Amino acid sequence: MTSLTILPSARRLVGRCRRVPVMPTARKTRLSACTVRAKHGGLDDSEFVSFKLGERQQVTGNTHLYRFKLDDAGESINLPIASCLLVRATIDGEEVIRPYTPTSAATAKGHFDLVVKVYEKGVMSKHFGDLKEGDELEIKGPIVKLPYAANMKKHIGMVAGGTGITPMLQVAEAILSNPEDKTKVSLIFGNVTEQDIILKKELDDYAKQYPDRFDVYYVLDKPGFLWKGGKGYITADMLKQKMPPPSNDNMVFVCGPPPMMDVISGNKAPDKSQGELKGLLKGLGYTPDQVFKF
Repeated sequence: MTSLTILPSARRLVGRCRRVPVMPTARKTRLSACTVRAKHGGLDDSEFVSFKLGERQQVTGNTHLYRFKLDDAGESINLPIASCLLVRATIDGEEVIRPYTPTSAATAKGHFDLVVKVYEKGVMSKHFGDLKEGDELEIKGPIVKLPYAANMKKHIGMVAGGTGITPMLQVAEAILSNPEDKTKVSLIFGNVTEQDIILKKELDDYAKQYPDRFDVYYVLDKPGFLWKGGKGYITADMLKQKMPPPSNDNMVFVCGPPPMMDVISGNKAPDKSQGELKGLLKGLGYTPDQVFKF
């Protein structure tokens, strides 16, 4: 298989007209795919559209990059920052919908990428694991989680675990690719082993290319003998050293598995709202409006 570049650039699209059923919660008017694709390279927040899997590439032992094709090789989905996509599939007779954040740049030409880790109990992630090139998947969006504007904060801290890196990468790419955005970004990225670190090359390249604006600190539960980064779990001392201090000029983003979220910031509420700020960040003096949970 050819090598995939995770973060490319921009263009436009004219899609083939293919109708996709509208979800009960969507507006009643049925839109054809060619109507939908006038927005965000074929995506619409009220309509699921089928996209074909063009390539898949192994990233770690149980994680793959899935590259979905746009009908026009010159088009881009142009997702707003920070937003995600909803993926829908019928699995064992039941409809399953899950959110995923693209890892390709919003301006990537002719495709968009999703990086998905297969979990033992992950219904949708196992479905991804079974996908073959040429298979189609229904996708809808964008769903904006946090409207980002250049220079809205002076310093953004990010705490990620596992595939929770994907929304962080989306925001970091947007900040660093914009010469008008002077925001500094600091990332703590927790994983089990060094082999589990996804998108490490991209993150390390950013650290080298923008040494004054981006830094990353890796933390491993099970580090190797020669590991020089953080060891064990993310601690209050690590947060204090690596994150911007509590201030209305700064903000900390958090995304990762529920146990990590619970320790760092508290999990989101059952209705997916931000919920109460808890954990280490609250103990360090951050207020709810200074922390955002993806």
